Amino acid sequence: LTGAQDGSVRMFEWTRPQQLVCFQQAGNARVTRMYFNSQGNKCGVADGEGFLSIWQVNQTTCNPKPYLSWQCHSKTTSDFAFITSSSLVATSGQSNDNRNVCLWDTLVSSGNSLIHAFTCHDHGATVLQYAPKHQLLISGGRKGYICIFDIRQRQILYTFQAHESAVKALALDPSEDYFVTGSAE
Repeated sequence: LTGAQDGSVRMFEWTRPQQLVCFQQAGNARVTRMYFNSQGNKCGVADGEGFLSIWQVNQTTCNPKPYLSWQCHSKTTSDFAFITSSSLVATSGQSNDNRNVCLWDTLVSSGNSLIHAFTCHDHGATVLQYAPKHQLLISGGRKGYICIFDIRQRQILYTFQAHESAVKALALDPSEDYFVTGSAE
């Protein structure tokens, strides 16, 4: 997948020089993050206007529409993670009310899809990492803070400042013993 400033996402296959399909989001907001779910049959795209859209990957139509698209954050959705088999999604971004990390259920109507919103990260959350073994979310914010959430109990476990500037990257080792942060500095 490749994402662009105009909100378009193109899907390629390794052995073919031409794109397979172009997914176009509503509006023209820049793409902030894209992922396939663990089964590889869906892809999600977050954008600079706060939206998350999810498509079925096996579409062959010229102009496919997302099967799900909703505004997760009032300003921007910077990152997201598929949890379980993609019916539960976590998002990070920036919202006017500081609910900058959220859990969503994709199987219910859009008006009821918000399961829980965490008030954290002044000025927004920039990155998100899911630790499935421990059922934890790790988020990084614009002011260098890291928050660790227990998604089963829906509470913040730890908050600490890891950097003086925005956290731009999070990586988790496969055994989930360590995570690494990278910042704008």
